[in-house]
Amino acid sequence: MKVGLLFGSFNPVHVGHLILANYMAQNTDLSQVWFVVSPQNPFKPSHTLLHEQDRLHMVRLAIDDNPRLNATDIEFNMPRPSYTIDTLAYLHQRYPSYEFVLIMGEDNLPSLPKWKNYEQLIGNYEIYVYPRSKTPHTELKEHENVKMVPAPNLDLSATFIRETVKAGKSIKYLVPEPVEDYIKAKKFWS
Repeated sequence: MKVGLLFGSFNPVHVGHLILANYMAQNTDLSQVWFVVSPQNPFKPSHTLLHEQDRLHMVRLAIDDNPRLNATDIEFNMPRPSYTIDTLAYLHQRYPSYEFVLIMGEDNLPSLPKWKNYEQLIGNYEIYVYPRSKTPHTELKEHENVKMVPAPNLDLSATFIRETVKAGKSIKYLVPEPVEDYIKAKKFWS
């Protein structure tokens, strides 16, 4: 089975994530797309994040009706911050017959050389890259393991959603209804 891995904080998961994941699952050679909920991204301050279990629960609420999408807490029991290469090694131990592919935005490609063991990562794994506007050119786009995928790009961020909630405005249609209900029930960011 070929599985695409979409890493993120998902603080919260939103329709942009879902459109991208579903597009990758339906329009590439991937059997499934897994949302890898990262408890702590090494490039982001952790104090801004909801508890990892809440973020995982919202992803599961969002994808509950789609058998091609899955959520994993694989990084919850790993050292923090989480490094993609370590997660991939752990996934290979757990699922030796699976082939894993990274899914990332084009805007992450220029900073890939800053990632832990990035040469090993790009040398051993395919990376499916979706377009992002205003991304500086990088030679990595030409790498044999980088595949540009013309997925739709919705300019929506979790930051925007959190700010909208803080302002007391509606997030209807920005997140799936069960996620919106969960955010309201838990009074996140209000």
